[in-house]
Amino acid sequence: MGSNYLIKFLEEKEAPTITKKRHTYLTYYGLEQQDTYVLKEGVIKTSIILRDGREFNISYIKGPDIISLLKDEVSQYTSAPFNVRIESETATFYRIPRVLFWEYVNQDSKLQDYVNSYYRNKLAEAIFRQQLMTMNGKNGAVCAFIYQLIPLFGRKVNNGILIDFQVTNDDIAGFCGISTRNSVNRILRGLREENVITMVNQKIVVLDKDYLKQFIQA
Repeated sequence: MGSNYLIKFLEEKEAPTITKKRHTYLTYYGLEQQDTYVLKEGVIKTSIILRDGREFNISYIKGPDIISLLKDEVSQYTSAPFNVRIESETATFYRIPRVLFWEYVNQDSKLQDYVNSYYRNKLAEAIFRQQLMTMNGKNGAVCAFIYQLIPLFGRKVNNGILIDFQVTNDDIAGFCGISTRNSVNRILRGLREENVITMVNQKIVVLDKDYLKQFIQA
């Protein structure tokens, strides 16, 4: 079933959509909101702000996917669980009042199954990311992060797999818990020297997928 059922369901309900431009924000961590958002098309980044003011990136999400289901079902307003920033040129979202969305869920068993699966998957992803951060050093964390970009943005090219999406060193630092982009620069330079990756038009090309994979398996 997956997200196709959700999108079809929302289209049948004629749910309204909004479109946001690159590097604008849909929601801010901690601010109240009364809507549930479903990413129809595009790429977003979720993040939170740490106590020291640094941004800690949680994940890239590629549509279609739900992005704001957390917290309770019945409150009209709830605080946003994270920042949501648009990373593609544009991103389109379905916007449904929270209470109405949960009415839909409670009335439709297939949609209920989808939401339950969503929570299980998000929990598993969060645990897995924490394991990678704990078990790998900085170099391993960057390698694991690049490997996780392959199913999202990877495209086969002659000499490897192109990550067909521009990821800045600042964002890599934010995803991997590294304090400075200089550390990321040094790690990426080492990976280029080892012919694990190369750069083409400011995008990463993976040359040695197996090298990166070992840090996922750790």
